[in-house]
Amino acid sequence: DFEASFIRLIDKVTNGSRIEINQTGTSLYYQPGLLHGGSLEHDCSPSRSIGYYLESLLCLAPFMKHPLKITLRGVTNDQVDPSVDVLKATALSLLKKFGIDGENLEIKINRRGMPPKGGGEVMFACPVRKVLQPVQFTDPGKIKRIRGTAYPFFFFFLNKVSPQMANRMVESARSILNKFLPDIYIYTDHMKGVSSGKSPGFGMCLTAETINGTILSAELASNPQGQGAAVLPEELGQNCAKLLLEEIYRVSGQYVLTQLASHGLLLLLIIWRDNSQCSETRMGRYEIEFLRHLRSFFHITFKIETKTPEEEHMGGEKVLMTCVGIGFSNLSKTIR
Repeated sequence: DFEASFIRLIDKVTNGSRIEINQTGTSLYYQPGLLHGGSLEHDCSPSRSIGYYLESLLCLAPFMKHPLKITLRGVTNDQVDPSVDVLKATALSLLKKFGIDGENLEIKINRRGMPPKGGGEVMFACPVRKVLQPVQFTDPGKIKRIRGTAYPFFFFFLNKVSPQMANRMVESARSILNKFLPDIYIYTDHMKGVSSGKSPGFGMCLTAETINGTILSAELASNPQGQGAAVLPEELGQNCAKLLLEEIYRVSGQYVLTQLASHGLLLLLIIWRDNSQCSETRMGRYEIEFLRHLRSFFHITFKIETKTPEEEHMGGEKVLMTCVGIGFSNLSKTIR
């Protein structure tokens, strides 16, 4: 159902797409149309979070004919896909590195929703650009501050109110992070009524920002209602803080695409014909398969060099990736 919902979303943002699915649902024929954009709305499947749909829109939105402004409804935070909070912190910062900036670039959380019923609402807006500028992701700088968001949604006598849950998560996370950095602020996003969604739950998203504008993030969410064992807020807050410190350790010495690695690699490939570099901490099965797709579609390969902690003098093992962009230009953009 979530794949069918994603196909309907792609059909909405494009003009002239041709989609055919056989009766058994095992074969899909897709002929892409032009990226159109505009003001749209879409109800996402609660099987996957809104982040699943946003990841693809972030790649397509800068190259549409009209600026995209879309409202997505469904699950905002789960344990499978990147949450809206992570995408808001990392993806928008990544787009700005490539020259996609302005007042029209934003992700706004109107309502939150936890699985399995969802009920969240997110607005995503992005301007269009003709070309992207080349980048060099090699100097992240030192961590200067840590920010975060704690969100509780619990049923208490038919009211989803439990501000103490957020406070307990914040205190447990700060007990670990304060040993690393004093500049820490974690916002408690306590929504009430309709804005809190249709299912109970809680979670936390933490971001670390460097002096050069690099954003690192980590997040955790509680188990969906009726699934898995109960998780204490203190335990979740501590584990989320440890995940963030692990990300900081991996990145030490290089700017690393830890979140949205495939998104960053795609943007590196389609920039104007210039040399760009980035570092990657995790070359897992997904990233390797994504590089194969890029080679099949664009006939471009990345130069990959391994970097050991001894060579970098700090942090974990990294892979330095270099490519020359294909010079992709937005042909759909209206010239005025």
